[in-house]
Amino acid sequence: MARNPYYSGPASDHFDGTLFFNPEGTPPRSFRDLLKWQLGGRRMKWPASWPSPFEPARPAERLGGDRLRVTMVGHATLLLQVAGRNILTDPVWSDRASPFSFFGPKRANPPGIRFDDLPPIDLVLLSHNHYDHLDGLTLARLKSAHDPLVLTPLGNDTIVSRHAPGLRIQAGDWGDSVEIGDGVTIHFEPAHHWSARGARDRRMALWSAFAIEAPAGNIYHVGDTGFHGGRNYRSAALKHGGFRLAILPIGAYEPRWFMEGQHQDPREAVEGMKLANAARAVAHHWGTFELTNEPIEEPRQRLHEALDRAGVARERFRSLRPGEVWDVPEVGPECD
Repeated sequence: MARNPYYSGPASDHFDGTLFFNPEGTPPRSFRDLLKWQLGGRRMKWPASWPSPFEPARPAERLGGDRLRVTMVGHATLLLQVAGRNILTDPVWSDRASPFSFFGPKRANPPGIRFDDLPPIDLVLLSHNHYDHLDGLTLARLKSAHDPLVLTPLGNDTIVSRHAPGLRIQAGDWGDSVEIGDGVTIHFEPAHHWSARGARDRRMALWSAFAIEAPAGNIYHVGDTGFHGGRNYRSAALKHGGFRLAILPIGAYEPRWFMEGQHQDPREAVEGMKLANAARAVAHHWGTFELTNEPIEEPRQRLHEALDRAGVARERFRSLRPGEVWDVPEVGPECD
């Protein structure tokens, strides 16, 4: 087995000394399965361009009090404004989710905030190292323009430092927490996924979700995850008591035989919202980069169908488009 170039530490219930893994979970599919999927056809063609109906947002510099505002940038990139802090999740402003500028999944719509219109960025939550989440060019731009603190799971700090030398980074394991001031604490939480930047470094850096504990209410951000029987949602609710907002992936789920272990579908996202005891949710990981077989609009359609079947108002779980802004209401009796 190859030496781990990113992380060296003691074995745990999700690290064997070289590779990270999902306890009692499903490992990523083999290269043979990947070929079977890629050569099997049945991929629905996306349009070359799918513009958002919203103009790029121009965020306020900061928001305080009990306000919680979410602005969709695209895919898994969102701006969270809470407790006077500006937080970016998995920031990608590049045209492609790829190690190459000329090949790989290309944006179907421009970012919902122009990079130069970003407010001062205090914190970046980086969930794992897949190219649609860890974009070295964007991180280098953020270092130069904002010098934020980056919180990321074990091993990803090594990768980020290669792209953005000098960027402030703190790596954490599942269960760790970091206090960032003004009553805001970030918790590293389990997710059911995997990692790789190439063919020879699978599962050598950790992946995670994040729970943001803030005076305005708790926020649960999941970058990528398989449903995994709902175990991580249940444990998050038990640990944190519920959430004002959950940010949950709903796309890149077809074909299910290949993706089920790593990417939940919209029905599972709705179930996850309920299990996590989240009053409201935002859908992400759809409509920007073509990664899998489903049509571009299907995740949103299936989300609405799942919400209707579950008796959950569509307004409580919103599928924002790039540039769309949501001032998330405080938890009220309608969410009981």
